[in-house]
Amino acid sequence: MASARIRSHHGQPPTAGSHALWSAGSGVAPSLHSGVSDAKACEFHSTTVIGVIRNGRAALGADGQVTFNNTVLKQHARKVRRLYNESILAGFAGSVADAMTLLGRFEEKLESTRGHLLRAAIELAKEWRTDRYLRHLEAMLIVMNTSQVLLVSGTGEVVEPDDQVIAIGSGGGFALAAARALMRHTELSAREIVEESLRIASGICIYTNDAFTIEEL
Repeated sequence: MASARIRSHHGQPPTAGSHALWSAGSGVAPSLHSGVSDAKACEFHSTTVIGVIRNGRAALGADGQVTFNNTVLKQHARKVRRLYNESILAGFAGSVADAMTLLGRFEEKLESTRGHLLRAAIELAKEWRTDRYLRHLEAMLIVMNTSQVLLVSGTGEVVEPDDQVIAIGSGGGFALAAARALMRHTELSAREIVEESLRIASGICIYTNDAFTIEEL
């Protein structure tokens, strides 16, 4: 696994194979695959979202299942969006209402930074961490363009994976492992890797179904 390159103001080193571009000093960096820290949070992160960049193409995909406790509420939810004149992809794990609020704020940051992905993500992370209302929102975001993929969390972290593959949600670990293997041993496109990784995760994670939404740049 690639060694981690760390560039963080505060906090402990993030997961190996990634580097924190900004941290609000939470003390603990988020897991790249789960995005959860306790059982309560798991209720909000029962899904799989994965982003891959390969050969100048970016793909972001998610399953369609919405679960509350042990009940499936919806099977064809759309958890991936196109932003800023369709030049940015964003996906979320967590409360749908909370994620929509955060995506709206992120779009505002993109407008104010003229589409600069990293600056917009850092500005969102700062506000998310410090704003009295936003800091209670339960969600995690993957945002990306054709050159950079980032995880943005409510703990104030902006994390960029070294291998340009990142996944969140309860099935994220399975999807991440599959995607890394496919990146190393196949010539599949970014979209094909996302689709196959989601398929593998849906066969293992009971909170992930096979109604995929995949967007590509």
